[in-house]
Amino acid sequence: MNDLTLELFAPAIAIAGLAYSLVFWSEVKRAGDGTAAMQKVAAAISSGARAFIRRQYRTITILSLSVGLGMIVVYGIIGGDDGWKSGFQVGIAFLLGCLLSGVAGVVSMVVATKTNLKTADAAKDGLNAALQMALRGGTVSAIVITALSLLGISGLYLFYQKFLGIPAPEIPELIVGYGFGASFVALFAQLGGGIYTKAADVGADLVGKIEAGIPEDDPRNPAVIADWVGDNVGDCAGRGADLFESISAENIGAMVLGAALAPVFGIKGILFPLVLRAIGLVAAIIGVYSVKANPGESPMKAMTRGFWVTAGLTTVALYFTSMMMLSSAVRTGGYSGMLTNTATWFFLAGVVGVLTSVAFVYITDYYTSKDHRPVQAIAQASTTGHATNIISGTAIGMESTGLSVLTVCVALFTSYWFGGQTGLDHGGLYGTAVATMGMLAVVGYVLAMDMFGPITDNAGGIVEMSKAPEEMREVTDELDAAGNTTKALTKGYAVGSAALAAFLLFSAYLQEVGLTRVDLAKVEVFVGAFLGAMVVFFFTSLTIRAVGRTAGVIVEEVRKQFREKKGIMEGTEEPDYAAAVDIATKAALREMVLPGVLAVLAPIVIGVVLRAEAVAGLLMVGTITGVILATYLNNAGGAWDNAKKYIETGHLGGKKSPAHQAAVTGDTVGDPFKDTAGPSLHVLIKLFSTLTLALASLFI
Repeated sequence: MNDLTLELFAPAIAIAGLAYSLVFWSEVKRAGDGTAAMQKVAAAISSGARAFIRRQYRTITILSLSVGLGMIVVYGIIGGDDGWKSGFQVGIAFLLGCLLSGVAGVVSMVVATKTNLKTADAAKDGLNAALQMALRGGTVSAIVITALSLLGISGLYLFYQKFLGIPAPEIPELIVGYGFGASFVALFAQLGGGIYTKAADVGADLVGKIEAGIPEDDPRNPAVIADWVGDNVGDCAGRGADLFESISAENIGAMVLGAALAPVFGIKGILFPLVLRAIGLVAAIIGVYSVKANPGESPMKAMTRGFWVTAGLTTVALYFTSMMMLSSAVRTGGYSGMLTNTATWFFLAGVVGVLTSVAFVYITDYYTSKDHRPVQAIAQASTTGHATNIISGTAIGMESTGLSVLTVCVALFTSYWFGGQTGLDHGGLYGTAVATMGMLAVVGYVLAMDMFGPITDNAGGIVEMSKAPEEMREVTDELDAAGNTTKALTKGYAVGSAALAAFLLFSAYLQEVGLTRVDLAKVEVFVGAFLGAMVVFFFTSLTIRAVGRTAGVIVEEVRKQFREKKGIMEGTEEPDYAAAVDIATKAALREMVLPGVLAVLAPIVIGVVLRAEAVAGLLMVGTITGVILATYLNNAGGAWDNAKKYIETGHLGGKKSPAHQAAVTGDTVGDPFKDTAGPSLHVLIKLFSTLTLALASLFI
């Protein structure tokens, strides 16, 4: 391919992908809408989710415009002769990243609130029909998120090169503002949605399950609609923006490192991440089409088959893309040594990334699935009380960091070594970039599986609340169990990709500010590193406390309704669902501001006061701390959740037993861990990197 073809490849595939998402969307829209009772429940969920998103994105828009304009002004005042020019280039990229990240989140929410009803209705036709409906709805969001990320980055690249005449190697530095914008919106979207969804969930569980003794999705619970709305605004809108920024930030980091190899590969090293991501999008669509649950087959097994199809296709694509774009003959072992092709070594580095994604899927499954020792150990500990459940879950979460960190370390070391065998300057660093691209090659399919979870959760609630036949509930229960697993696996995958990307983005920052090493013996660097670790823990504290405070408000509202409306428990009076939705919305939006402001201001203040090397210390230690803490939070929360479900299937006394009561407590503690603090830390890690990359010139 010539250079122009390569430049147009990613945006062309992105546009084609957006068009093809309409094929899946039309399948969803054509499906049945179920009974009038189902439609009433789905309408309440959709109305609550849209109201929350409107309020949330109004706040995010004001914050984004303020930061974008502030960046332009600061660059203009202190940026030297080209300050205003640089400010507009970075500021406009930032605002575009904000816009498309917001669109990704909104699309995810809209699709989920439509597909949940279609999936509930499809349950009458059996497991496979409902499985395919939910996965196709998730695929719409997956395609849109991946395609928008590609389109934004490749569009900026073409604009800077073709219209402004900027040389290709200089463009990635200008696009970093796009990654910062995506991270900025994702942080607030994940925070607000995460606080809402878990506060509503905890509030519904504490009063409904424990105090009133009614089932999880019982229509008598005033907070049940708020709980389902939370699935959409947290697990769909929040996660959509989260994974949009993951794709964007990691692509941009790889492009920055690829620019350093421009003398060897020209623009191919810069465009390689975009081309591979575009092909990965096509592979994900094929993987979705391969999913079909055979009679007697679990939905998880069917979706795992689709994952392997996607991983196989992307590995083949990785080989041919590497050979086409990263090929250069170099001599190893001195002048008399052997000639070798750099593409082979970079391909092997990419395979390391693919294998790392597989490893994280299985590690997360081991620690969060009720079929394995860790979750069963927590369930067993529940038989001796609430305290032993919490102790066991905490220990299991901490234990899970071991294999996760070892996997990241092996991946980084191996991919760096493979890249180093090319003999190229910066070859080792670019090897880690290719490994990160390899891990993200399957992101389209993983996104579809992630969106599948909240869709099936809502579908189960719609079926139960509308009093549909029991056989439909059996179908949605099985899909919901698979959805809990896919959500847990996606969180593990997100942490793994964040860990690999952390080194990639850290290296890009060092290159940007002209540092070759970071000296922790310098007091300002040590202080910056110390503060980076503190910010991670303080940020986590704020997010968990926000859930606790918001849940407390919802608990009081539910208790009030049970107290004042005696007919609720007899089924003669309908709860005021809207009141709980409104309370959760207002509280979540209020609580998301402080941790978000802390995350943005901390690295800026440290950079302005202590300068660039201290920021490098913050990035290095803050990222390591954040990855380990996010792993602990995600896996502990997932294990507590499935320990409760393990008991609910009839083990250790089943529902309403003392063990079940203790397990509900553990699940309640784990909710803000796995769905608020943990996912928000994924974003915080990359926000640190994209923010400091975008503002690097201000810290020098």
